[in-house]
Amino acid sequence: MIHTRNWAVEIAIDEDEEDRRTRAVALLRTGAGQPVRGEGIARRAPRDREVPEIGDELATARALSDLAYQLLDVTAADIEEITHRPAHLNC
Repeated sequence: MIHTRNWAVEIAIDEDEEDRRTRAVALLRTGAGQPVRGEGIARRAPRDREVPEIGDELATARALSDLAYQLLDVTAADIEEITHRPAHLNC
């Protein structure tokens, strides 16, 4: 029997125009345990044109990358809890 699960990642993006930075937070709720959270920041150089979607994209990419590593850590901890041995997950 095939079991399908759908996980959704919620991404919140905020921009600080004064600091020329965009921050994205990616939150994954799996329904088991605590949500997993990743964060990413993009900074705009003073000489760069203001193109908000570029900051949004870069900050989000970094947040999703961070989320992936956080999820690997959670997975390793879950494996170690069951096996009582160190888990070494390769990316």
